[in-house]
Amino acid sequence: MKRMAGILLAALSWSCQEEVTLSLSEKEELVPTIEAYWTDQPSFNQVKLTLSRDYYDSMDVPVIRDAKVSVTVASTGRVIPFVFLGGVNVYRPLDSQERARVGETYHLNIVWNENEYRSSGHMLAPPQVDSVTWNYEERRVFRDEGYYIKVYGKIPFEKDNYYRIRVIENDTLKNQRDDYLLFDDTFGLEFFEKGLELGYAFGENDKVRLELYRLNRNAFDYLNQMVNLLYNDGGLFSPPPQNPTTNIRVVNGSPEVLGYFVVSPVLTRTVSIKSKSD
Repeated sequence: MKRMAGILLAALSWSCQEEVTLSLSEKEELVPTIEAYWTDQPSFNQVKLTLSRDYYDSMDVPVIRDAKVSVTVASTGRVIPFVFLGGVNVYRPLDSQERARVGETYHLNIVWNENEYRSSGHMLAPPQVDSVTWNYEERRVFRDEGYYIKVYGKIPFEKDNYYRIRVIENDTLKNQRDDYLLFDDTFGLEFFEKGLELGYAFGENDKVRLELYRLNRNAFDYLNQMVNLLYNDGGLFSPPPQNPTTNIRVVNGSPEVLGYFVVSPVLTRTVSIKSKSD
């Protein structure tokens, strides 16, 4: 009797199983992806244009080399043309000394294959960075031994407090999902005056450059959503991957575009870590 019950239970289990295949088909038409920076530091100003790939595609993305790219100064209508540089595969201003000015609004304009895209950003005043320090820490639970960097400064603004810190370690941008250091004034900004500590250790003789951006809200939201996407492991309980909400709009042509436009001041500091005995 027990044997018959076991056979019956197994049969019921088999009858309830169904193989499910998720449809992850690629888009037939690749979507333009725009990554554009317009700052008060001329060497940072560039536009990168590529075509999207499927979420699980590991191949290199195709670069768009034949677009017409410019930035327009809203208050005067002056157009700043860009040219494509094949060596680095980006568009940069024809006049290499062009830069953003505080209080001005700028429009990004891109025309490619009968498609036209636009975005706008307002140049905000920069915060204040007073000093950058480092201190050696012993290994602790959830914390590696090494040199930890703190940034001290002041943020006097009552609104538009959206920030990102980029970290370049020995000429290599730290660009993994844990390296997107984003913060706003949700919980106040006093911690910046007391010292904002970067969350990972550096080694002796490391050269570290920090870049502090003050972002418009739409660019900050895009980066936040991108970080959430990077943490999506594709597991059973993870939401379906979804592209971040772009701050670039389609004026003519293809109804879809990806990417973002950043207008921001940039404060940079570079430190070379040495031991106290040096």
